[in-house]
Amino acid sequence: LAKGVRKVFGDQALVQRCTVHKRRNVADHLPVRERELIDAKLVRAFTHPDPELGHRAARDLAAGLERTHPSAANSIREGLTEMFTVRRLGVSEALERSLTTTNPIESMISITRTTQRNVTNWKDAAMARRWTAAGMLVAEAKFRRIRGYKDMPLLLAALARYTTTG
Repeated sequence: LAKGVRKVFGDQALVQRCTVHKRRNVADHLPVRERELIDAKLVRAFTHPDPELGHRAARDLAAGLERTHPSAANSIREGLTEMFTVRRLGVSEALERSLTTTNPIESMISITRTTQRNVTNWKDAAMARRWTAAGMLVAEAKFRRIRGYKDMPLLLAALARYTTTG
């Protein structure tokens, strides 16, 4: 997905990966007894007030896992810079929490699938689009304001600074 975004938008594209999924992916490569400790270290890295120090802490964690759990180390390194995109923009903590997870979009997709689940005879692509739109309307009714929404002007200002200095 990130590659596609960059192909369309070029060097100005900013990609933030989901920290929740990164943590789950890393945990999948670890023995159960080590998951909680490593996850806590990842959380500290991802939420470090200084994104550069957080990035370094995550790299150091990967280096420390290299010998004993190379797959976990590789999982940490994969897309690591994109784990700190929003933090580097300097938005509020509440808005950052909202923007560093894919949970809202996954919730919408789940509600859309639930809406479509009883359709057994799809006539054509137009029908699929209509049912998808209907599912999204059902999901929309369940949307709440994202945490930190009042800080959106700060995000816009940070993005404007990035696009002029990028």
